[in-house]
Amino acid sequence: MSLDPRAALQDRPSVGLIIGLVIAGICALVSFSFDLVNGSPVQFFVALALATAPVPLLLAGVLGLDRMEPEPRSGLAFAFAWGAGVAVLVAGVLNSFNLVYVAERFTDAVNARNLVATFGAPPVEETMKGLVLLGLLKFRRQELDGPTDGIIYASMVGLGFAMSENVSYYLAALQENGAEGLAATLVLRGVLSPFAHPLFTSLIGIAVAYAATRKGPVGFWVIVSGWIGAMALHGAWNGFASFGGFKGLSIAYLFLMVLLIVELMIIVRDRKRIVGLIQRYLPPYEGHALVNEADIYMLSSLQKRRQARQWAKANGGTAGVRAMSDYQLAATELGLLHERAVRGGIDEAAFRARQEALVTLMRDARLRFPLHPRHQANAARGLPPPGYAPGAPPTSRNPGPAEG
Repeated sequence: MSLDPRAALQDRPSVGLIIGLVIAGICALVSFSFDLVNGSPVQFFVALALATAPVPLLLAGVLGLDRMEPEPRSGLAFAFAWGAGVAVLVAGVLNSFNLVYVAERFTDAVNARNLVATFGAPPVEETMKGLVLLGLLKFRRQELDGPTDGIIYASMVGLGFAMSENVSYYLAALQENGAEGLAATLVLRGVLSPFAHPLFTSLIGIAVAYAATRKGPVGFWVIVSGWIGAMALHGAWNGFASFGGFKGLSIAYLFLMVLLIVELMIIVRDRKRIVGLIQRYLPPYEGHALVNEADIYMLSSLQKRRQARQWAKANGGTAGVRAMSDYQLAATELGLLHERAVRGGIDEAAFRARQEALVTLMRDARLRFPLHPRHQANAARGLPPPGYAPGAPPTSRNPGPAEG
């Protein structure tokens, strides 16, 4: 029987999660119904198709950053659904009220719209997107192990929000300026700035992830700072795009590119941190035949992990690669579990329960590793055996959080 490493963390869709997904879906349908009422069915479905077409590619790009310690798919799906449904519906209603209020005080409708986009929409939209991250901090704090997790969840809610919002923008452009206006809006929003919303909200995500690993009031102030940063960046982007013309838009893109590069650097650094945890906390398990030097070498980079899965697939087929994937994820979670215990983020009883579940999964995966006679020949030539670990199940006690 193949085990899912996420089962060790009890990642099963709860009733609350299912209800949340249903509510988010209903909100998305309500939001789309407003768009459908405001345009012809043909125009609406053209806008919907254009808004959803790049989503698989964008999701693949975000999930590609989440390979060292993948987040639960149920949580990611909920974040995306929240952005595409609840956040975009509530933000759309509030933004409409703000636009009516401001328009009553300005005779120029375009100027009123630009003012709302610059000063009214960012606080509303970033707050609605950020609420799901606060929910993660409250109810699934254990999933936030570092800044990468915050960026991934924020990106998911941002992509969902952008997808639904783009339907409205594409529909409005098609109605106001026809195919030419639609093409210009498509290039601006779908090609040049698909990661704008994820990047704005990622400032909140990084702050929430930091707060999840700390105790005391400092976490609160970090979240407040991240929230203000997200709103300020969003407002600056909208302001430059609305009032600055081509020059302003170029400056806005420069800000986005700088933030993108910084966040990619943060993710790379976070991967190195996780590798360091594996190298620090897993060696004590060598005496229990759960890991060896080849395993720790294999777990130290994404490239080596991929090579190990390729080796497992070549020698053991689907079952082999599943065993290797199980082992890699369980080993990574075990390193993070020890770090959480050292920081005081988990009590002794919970630590022992999760540790035993992860150790069991690692043991089971090792027993399912494929065997191949060429392994010995490769080892004789000095080639590191990627992920090959045929050891026996441990029989003695497991190391505690303070050991190693």
